[in-house]
Amino acid sequence: MRIGVIGLGVISRFYLAALRESGPLRLGAVCDVRPEALAPYRDEVPCWRDHRDLIAAGGLDAVVVTVPNDQHARVCLDLLDAGLPVCVEKPLATRLVDGLAMVELAATRGAVLFTSFHRRYNARVRTLLDDLPHGVPVQSVRVRYLERIEDHVGDDRWYLDPVRCGGGCVADNGPNAYDLASLFLGPLQVARAEIHRDDTGVDRQAVVDLENAGGALARVELDWSYPGEVKDVEVRLADGGLRRADLLAGFAGFKQSLWHEYAGVLRDFASAIHTGGIDREGLAALALVDATYRAADNNPRAALIGEGRG
Repeated sequence: MRIGVIGLGVISRFYLAALRESGPLRLGAVCDVRPEALAPYRDEVPCWRDHRDLIAAGGLDAVVVTVPNDQHARVCLDLLDAGLPVCVEKPLATRLVDGLAMVELAATRGAVLFTSFHRRYNARVRTLLDDLPHGVPVQSVRVRYLERIEDHVGDDRWYLDPVRCGGGCVADNGPNAYDLASLFLGPLQVARAEIHRDDTGVDRQAVVDLENAGGALARVELDWSYPGEVKDVEVRLADGGLRRADLLAGFAGFKQSLWHEYAGVLRDFASAIHTGGIDREGLAALALVDATYRAADNNPRAALIGEGRG
């Protein structure tokens, strides 16, 4: 299958590496508004500066979208309208209304809409899931997603624009963290949230408490000002047992865990292309992001700095 990649920012390299190593998938075209980003691919595949030209040219079986967050909805809606299967980086969109429109259009066109939650493919997370004792309920889950965002964004400075990013750590890292908690607890709803924002309106830290229908609890801790990097999951069982997965353990070097995670993303995307259907977990995570912002802004104990997320 020939896969197009729209957006050649810091995350695209993981998709491109996975495509080079994938048997059933190969790179079919690239698209970016910046000529310098396209330059390395000029002699390899068709290169486009407008995603609408990529669509019109045809010849692709599916597309990966890894443009800035605020462009997800616009690009994906055009692709879905053309009937192309889409794998989009989390978050699905920056606004819940746009996510709903994307899911509705995918259903109308019979197109695949797949959200990339790369952390669910982490080897340490998969081991933790597989090793949980059968018949022992999960009582609570804690997910920590702590980093200094400036160390991660490279030239993609849009992460630090609350409008383009969608808010900050809640909008961008929240979906991955919520997805991890949901792997262990199923569907969740927000019970309480606190968000700390800087003077530009970017949320830099957040603590979010969630619960499932059975009363099991999850706490998600997000930080974009952390001196270093911590990504882990802690699971407390009803029998008192405590299990933990360090997502970075065993992966020497900065961002090294992402290579195998994005290979997992593309494996599942290839499967989804064949089986069809819409991944509604992307919409569920976006709904939790929306609920987090609403809960924090209505919480008198939330320590808010600035004027919201734009």
